[in-house]
Amino acid sequence: MTKGRLEAFTDGVLAIIITIMVLELKVPHGGDFEDLKPLLPVFGSYVLSFIYLAIYWNNHHHMMQTVRHVTGGILWANMHLLFWLSLIPFVTGWMGENHFTAASVFLYGIILLGAAIAYFVLQALIIKSHGKDSILAKALGRDIKGKMSPVLYILGITGALLNVWISGFFYILVAVIWLIPDRRIEKTLKAEFTE
Repeated sequence: MTKGRLEAFTDGVLAIIITIMVLELKVPHGGDFEDLKPLLPVFGSYVLSFIYLAIYWNNHHHMMQTVRHVTGGILWANMHLLFWLSLIPFVTGWMGENHFTAASVFLYGIILLGAAIAYFVLQALIIKSHGKDSILAKALGRDIKGKMSPVLYILGITGALLNVWISGFFYILVAVIWLIPDRRIEKTLKAEFTE
């Protein structure tokens, strides 16, 4: 399989995940702004999840620019990542519909942690396949953001047992950290091709 097919399949799955998520936003029975108030938690959870999916899509796109060939292990690792991402609409809907109960926020964090671990495994298999001197290995370096994210997710997951606002803080913090443009791969690719 070519990396193009892998990218196209991943793009299609992510598009479907986002479509499923947006279909969970139900139109209120009423035409006033007041009728939108009950939807605010649902919309809030949708926005956060949309941001996460956008981050994964962007990072996956950049990572795949460094890939020269795809192995069976990379294919399965990519499917593992898509498994966790495909659960985001469910936990997003459950969390929003139930106004951020401890159980729903806890499970949301578990899904985010699973996706982060799956992404790490995918990166590791690409580096293993392409070598320690590969573009991806050079670009990631010590990968502080990548290593810090699971720790923050675990803090958010355990925080749900105390107060859901603690969880929300950590989940939003990870999203903000990744929203800051990460140009490591772009810089490494540019340096690689200008030499």
